[in-house]
Amino acid sequence: MTSRERFLSACACQPLERPPLWVMRQAGRYLPEYRALKAQSSFLEMVRTPALAAEVTLQPLRRFPGIDAAILFSDILVIPEALGQGYAFRDTGGIAMAHRLDTRAQIDALAPADAVPERLHYVAETLALLKKELAGGKALLGFGGSPWTLATYMVEGGSSDDFERIKLLFYTDRAAFEALLEKLTAALIAYFRMQIASGADAIQIFDSWGGIIAGPDYEAASLQWIRRIIAALPPDFPVILYAKGTAPHLTDQAFSGARILSVDWTCDLAVVRRSLPANVAVQGNLDPVLMQTTPEIVTRETTRLLESMRGTNGHVFNLGHGITPAARIECMEALVGTVTGWR
Repeated sequence: MTSRERFLSACACQPLERPPLWVMRQAGRYLPEYRALKAQSSFLEMVRTPALAAEVTLQPLRRFPGIDAAILFSDILVIPEALGQGYAFRDTGGIAMAHRLDTRAQIDALAPADAVPERLHYVAETLALLKKELAGGKALLGFGGSPWTLATYMVEGGSSDDFERIKLLFYTDRAAFEALLEKLTAALIAYFRMQIASGADAIQIFDSWGGIIAGPDYEAASLQWIRRIIAALPPDFPVILYAKGTAPHLTDQAFSGARILSVDWTCDLAVVRRSLPANVAVQGNLDPVLMQTTPEIVTRETTRLLESMRGTNGHVFNLGHGITPAARIECMEALVGTVTGWR
């Protein structure tokens, strides 16, 4: 069974000897080969240059061949950029949008969804390069942000500590809020269709800020828009939904059309697995901070998680969030070796 077949079998909740493995944000600053490339090109240059983006995507697979999926190297904020709102990284850390969405007129002035495939052609070109290089041996995963999560950056003007502006827009001007989410939803549908046409085997939707809205409002602010996106994609195409801090909504997410729910590290994954429909797979959920400890600790905690899932189907092993720049390579080696050697 190829890595790609193993991944797709897990999506279908079929029995496997071991869960497939990939790691959120698996390419990045913890790898010396990434740092060497980054010294020559900025992050945004690498994202926009297909040959560089493909190279960064493949780096972790070369170092850790037991990983079952390649994750497109890109950024969720290419969608606001394609709609006319650029972004950059602050020297002090975090995201700075080129401007903040303050008015309904600014929302209405955003580019239409049909501009997205043309403006993000470099993503399609990167996927095509990767598809050829992987030759069906590894799964190829595309991704994007959820409408709600993208809207937080666009309305706040970048990274935020309190998300005050997006919440005020939601509660005080629902019409403007929905106009923005409509635009983002249409743009993401066009973007994900482009990724699928270019060879992506699955799409992951990152609702990274889904947990910051009041619980009773999660459906209206975020999940309803995710449902619409999934419904507009090819039937039964594997969509993974990661929504950080939304454990109370896992049952609702299970009926969103997503084939896999990616769970953060605060949840007991075995309990989640038992609580969800059998046809919905789970992904996760080792605490990323463990990758900064020791190989012995990583092996112990990885084994504990694997054993808690023994006898279940539809599990993709992953971290509960993205790997951090401070992760140790020897810890990643221990993680990969433990998962691939487990039976």
